[in-house]
Amino acid sequence: MVVIGLTGSIGMGKSTTARFFAEAGVPVHDADMAVHRLYAGQAAAMVEAEFPGVSDSGGVDRAKLAQRVLNDPDALKRLEGIIHPLVRREEARFLEEAEHAGASVAVLEIPLLFETGADRRVDAVVVATAPAQMQRARAFERAGMTEEKFQALLAKQLPDMEKRRRADFVVDTSQGFDSARQQVHAILRAASTLPIRRSRS
Repeated sequence: MVVIGLTGSIGMGKSTTARFFAEAGVPVHDADMAVHRLYAGQAAAMVEAEFPGVSDSGGVDRAKLAQRVLNDPDALKRLEGIIHPLVRREEARFLEEAEHAGASVAVLEIPLLFETGADRRVDAVVVATAPAQMQRARAFERAGMTEEKFQALLAKQLPDMEKRRRADFVVDTSQGFDSARQQVHAILRAASTLPIRRSRS
């Protein structure tokens, strides 16, 4: 089974690209959704113990947590120390199930793929991209987005140009859904010939 890592900076169309992989019958693991589930369940008590006051009966309040970690690298590192191992466990389970089900390709959608070294765990990297002006417009369509938050998110992410340089495939999401969907199908046609290069560690 070939494992593709899908990434892209905020507002670049990564989630839309993931949807096109899923539409084509490819199992997709969304790291962000995994974090949502963990914040609502398994990780809530651990996060609350490290950052008192950030959770309620529904689990971790992401807005409160963001205020605590957004501009504090040490706090962010402590949070990642709690969350990343749990997400990795979910990811491993997902890949095991996909392989057992006979999938020839599986996709790991990971926002900070390069930044966290997750590119070593995949066989190929797909980067979703769009012009900076479009990226900004899309990002500010999100509820609660501010200039400070946008800049803080960008600062955490590798520049788009560097992501594209390191990618095996690039999906330009600026030309509409049909174009992006066609690019995804072209990647899937190429996927069958890709070597398995990921580290198992």
